[in-house]
Amino acid sequence: MTLRIATRRSQLALAQARWVKQRLEELEPGLTVELREYVTTGDRVLDVPLAQAGRKGLFTREIEEALLAGEADVAVHSLKDLPGALPPGLLLGAVPEREDPRDALVAPGPAAAGESLQALPAGARLGSSSLRRGAQLLHLRPDLRVESIRGNVDTRLRKLDEGQYDGLVLAAAGLRRLGLAHRISACLSPEECTPAPGQGALGIECRAGDAAAAALLARLDHGPTRAAVTAERSLMVELGGGCSIPLGAFARPAGDSLRLIAVVAAPDGSRLVGAALDDAPASEPELAGRLVAERLREGGAAELLRGRA
Repeated sequence: MTLRIATRRSQLALAQARWVKQRLEELEPGLTVELREYVTTGDRVLDVPLAQAGRKGLFTREIEEALLAGEADVAVHSLKDLPGALPPGLLLGAVPEREDPRDALVAPGPAAAGESLQALPAGARLGSSSLRRGAQLLHLRPDLRVESIRGNVDTRLRKLDEGQYDGLVLAAAGLRRLGLAHRISACLSPEECTPAPGQGALGIECRAGDAAAAALLARLDHGPTRAAVTAERSLMVELGGGCSIPLGAFARPAGDSLRLIAVVAAPDGSRLVGAALDDAPASEPELAGRLVAERLREGGAAELLRGRA
């Protein structure tokens, strides 16, 4: 049997797809896995911040279209890039065990290990592609200058090392998957900077009617991770979120329960609304997401989401 994986062409996306390829070939002797590379709208539109790009599925639509057209059998995504509602005809076949979900501070050069957000000088320039990160960083440190940066990880690191920024804030998972964990100066706790829904996890799609692909992917699924990200994505859907709003959500599994925290922030960091739910049943992650979304709205998140704050 040959299985075709659709993936973006970026280094990180290819590293993730190759990991899935290796795991599937290990689990199913005799299986041949091929990678099919695609360029998405998000890869082409690099001259505007993500929050202004103006459409859902920036990094997933072309890949999902290839999957629906039968050009590929499965698609590997960073789960945080997947919109809350999948296109008709597709399902989330596997959510493997999550990598580090935290945001990471990267300072110039390897000698900066141990640098912290609090130790950055007043007025430091931080590069980030995420409205969510920028808003929370400014809430913690209003003196910082958070500036948009686009491009792949290598491009961002080069700009940092050339002195264009005093630091970057990137997903720790991406740096680890690329073998760049040594560039991490400090990781921000989810309470300091709440991650994007699904951050650090992979989402592997297949067609709803493809029983063979679904059976293969089911062997990669990790129950606690799926429950956690389902709660986070449920909250995102309830609030109508995506990369265009400064929304963070993170669920930590603990046995049969989850702890879900979430924040909505004003883009300039001047106001932040947070909510949490402890000991939510892991068997009802969608309910946990809806409950925390309601707590956020009660705390004033609705006004922030409408841009009235």
